[in-house]
Amino acid sequence: MSDKNNKFPEIPEENNKDSQKQEDKNLPAQNDNEQEVKITPLQGMYRSWFLDYASYVILERAVPHIKDGLKPVQRRILHAMRRMEDGRYNKVANIIGYTMQYHPHGDASIGDALVQLGQKNLLIDTQGNWGNIYTGDSAAAPRYIEARLTKFALEVVFNPKTTEWKPSYDGRNQEPVTLPVKFPLLLAQGVEGIAVGLASKILPHNIAELIDASIAYLKGEPFQLYPDFPTGGMIDVSRYNDGLRGGVVKVRAKISKLDSRTLVISDIPFGKTTTSLIESILKANEKGKIKIKKIDDNTAEKVEILVHLPANTSPDKTIDALYAFTDCELSISPNSCVIQDDKPAFLPVTQILKENTNHTVHLLTRELEIRKGELEEAWHLSSLEKIFIENKIYQRIEECETYEAIIQTIDHGLEPFKKLLKREVTREDIIKLTEIKIKRISRYDSKKADEYISALEEELEQVEFNLRNIIPYAIEYFKNLKKKYGSNYPRMTEIRSFENIEASKVVVKNEKLYINRKDGFIGTALKKDEFVCNCSDIDDIIIFYKDGRYLVTKVQEKAFVGKNIIHIAVFKRNDKRTIYNVVYRDGKRGNAYVKRFAVTGVTRDKEYNLTKGTPGSEVLYFSANPNGEAEILKVILKPRPRLRNQIFEFDMANQAIKGRGAQGNILSKYDIHKIVLKKKGESTLGGRKIWFEPEILRLNADGRGKYLGEFHAGDQILVMTKDGYFFQTSFDLTNHYEDNILVIEKFNPEVVWSAVYFDADQNYYYVKRFQVEPVNKPQRFIGDNPKSYLVKLTQVDYPRLEIKFGGEDKNREKMIVEVAEFINVKGWRARGKRLTTYQVQKIMELEPIKKNEPQDIPDNENNNPEDDDEKGQMSIF
Repeated sequence: MSDKNNKFPEIPEENNKDSQKQEDKNLPAQNDNEQEVKITPLQGMYRSWFLDYASYVILERAVPHIKDGLKPVQRRILHAMRRMEDGRYNKVANIIGYTMQYHPHGDASIGDALVQLGQKNLLIDTQGNWGNIYTGDSAAAPRYIEARLTKFALEVVFNPKTTEWKPSYDGRNQEPVTLPVKFPLLLAQGVEGIAVGLASKILPHNIAELIDASIAYLKGEPFQLYPDFPTGGMIDVSRYNDGLRGGVVKVRAKISKLDSRTLVISDIPFGKTTTSLIESILKANEKGKIKIKKIDDNTAEKVEILVHLPANTSPDKTIDALYAFTDCELSISPNSCVIQDDKPAFLPVTQILKENTNHTVHLLTRELEIRKGELEEAWHLSSLEKIFIENKIYQRIEECETYEAIIQTIDHGLEPFKKLLKREVTREDIIKLTEIKIKRISRYDSKKADEYISALEEELEQVEFNLRNIIPYAIEYFKNLKKKYGSNYPRMTEIRSFENIEASKVVVKNEKLYINRKDGFIGTALKKDEFVCNCSDIDDIIIFYKDGRYLVTKVQEKAFVGKNIIHIAVFKRNDKRTIYNVVYRDGKRGNAYVKRFAVTGVTRDKEYNLTKGTPGSEVLYFSANPNGEAEILKVILKPRPRLRNQIFEFDMANQAIKGRGAQGNILSKYDIHKIVLKKKGESTLGGRKIWFEPEILRLNADGRGKYLGEFHAGDQILVMTKDGYFFQTSFDLTNHYEDNILVIEKFNPEVVWSAVYFDADQNYYYVKRFQVEPVNKPQRFIGDNPKSYLVKLTQVDYPRLEIKFGGEDKNREKMIVEVAEFINVKGWRARGKRLTTYQVQKIMELEPIKKNEPQDIPDNENNNPEDDDEKGQMSIF
């Protein structure tokens, strides 16, 4: 390339030096006074400038310091607000202007950082429209909103006596290197910053939990920390990795069912707003991943997004689909990076808390040491003043003619008393004595002086005790913090374990699959050809051919798959209940084999063979059974000499289910003319075993959690809640349950339940025995008054209760109630029978007594939900 086209050819640095030396030889000799010209290669300039810029961004803009957990702009804002603090609100515009004395980057960056600090609701007390973290609405202009420091910030963040100072960027002011924060502020607020070559993302944590962790660390006890987000929601912390790189947390919106056609989103994932969340839902709806009718956003102080569903849409499956295809579920990758010793460091969250706690102990120690010095100085000066006045040393200076003579006279007068003091008397001490006014001397009260000195000594003793016991002192400091402020910051995010939602199971069947058998094409765009089934655009399709081959391929608009297709359907991965019943001929003249198998997992677009792979093999009979059904076949053989049984029956139930690669058992050694279905069979897999996993409140068939039983078609699950409701559900694995479950088990209508509850209408405790009926919606068996509450619920045959009285009746003897003898079984709507009219302190369930036969108790009561307080009452009390 010519120099014309390449004005700045790349020249190696060594060549540059050699060329420069050659040019220097050709230049005329310089005078000694002339300065030698130095040439810095452009490459070297970029290297040093980039490193300088990267260091500046990392240290001075994007990454927080481990000691106070603040970025420089945040630190300068808080320092400016402390300088302005007078207890009243200040205009944010004024705060920004004042902060510009310390921050060199203009008002926009200061304003944005100040709003973010204010929205965290920890250090800054706000007034006016500061935006909304839920909706994403921005704050009003700085001239309209106001702020001041919170009591928490004033107590925890500032202390000029323990602050290290440095000049501001223009040298006109002093600003803190770090603020003396006596709290793990970094973990409480969280931080996100992008620097040059690295980033920092520390998730916020709960304040009360941080204090508890600091106390545990100081006590030498183990502790764990998990994020807590101001937007609430749910979080799975199983892969948190202590906040380090490589870790990840899953966060979910909190979605509940308002009714069968309405879902309510009450919390949103961290980092999202209601606007962005709704946009993701609408986008998924447009793509056909989910089906919704409309969305209403009623968010104000709290999040409330109503998702209305069309008719015949499962709300449980829609909840799963929202988690699978929208921003209702997100994965967040933390990256715990901080500034430590003037360089970036990647530390786990627990280590950051330990460092912050150690720093808090150091600051508390410094405060005590400073206070000790102040008390010792005050004691020394007060004692010196007492000696000076009570011994009338001031009278000796009346005849002194020079100031130096006054100093020497006072010093000489103090000489007998110096041994009573704790340090030497300095010239400055004597000068302070000369400055005492005559009026003060004349009104000097020796008793008050002694009381003051005694108070100083008591406080000094306490300070020295705290210094000797600094760890218990720090623990007490953290406990006081929690007592003052912990209740203001309850945990917002619920810690849960999330199940993995398979998108293919919850996606809406938004496409229709067609097949052209003649030409060998399948796809969703073949509208004029044979309809196969409904599917989604993320489904896989399994295809079986006449020659025994089969494969799994992805749904497409149009794809050539070949001819002689005998079965095509949506493929469910890991499905062990779909069983394929097959009869095939091995080769052109081989034996006929029968086999039953499942296809649980294969490689997409790879061909497999259900036969032995012999050329000329052919499938003679094929059926796909979603629940492992085994039919009875009628087999007709081709006629041949000496063949007596030309027709026979074969029950597929006698064939064991094996792997898809098994060859099967021989059905016949003779040629088969035809195989027809004689009778449809029942499932050979038995019922489906179901478990309930309480950590995630979901059903599963994998053996996790509480075993509920073996379920067949028509069986239901009974759920009884802590607030006195019962209802039944199917055993569909997509069902959602709330976290107020008291009992969950296989529904048995014969079970008799005994319940003790407080009836808010009557203001008495009642007991009832009842059987649960099948219902279409949740029913409350303790009455409709929302103030009524459930005390005990049991299904033992002969429950026994012990009632301990309280209040005015606390001296009454405890009462034992045999529930089965006290009341008969009634309908679930009945109120039951009042336990007692006395004040109850506690009701306990005792070990039941086994009985051979239940007693026959005459019962004139019916299932009318009227009170039956008087019947049988006198026999008990």
